[in-house]
Amino acid sequence: MKILVALLLPWLSFFLIGRPIAGVVCLFLHATLIGWIPAAIWAVYALNQHETEQKIAG
Repeated sequence: MKILVALLLPWLSFFLIGRPIAGVVCLFLHATLIGWIPAAIWAVYALNQHETEQKIAG
């Protein structure tokens, strides 16, 4: 479910993982049609990094 949010609304996934500044930057990137694809890739990458950090932390 989180990956679907990261693909469709990339900026929202940053807010969900607690990175609001990155979420605002991603929102500006997502506002352009060309920037939507890099924003989605960035959001999926950040989501995977966040989940990995949570697994390591316990």
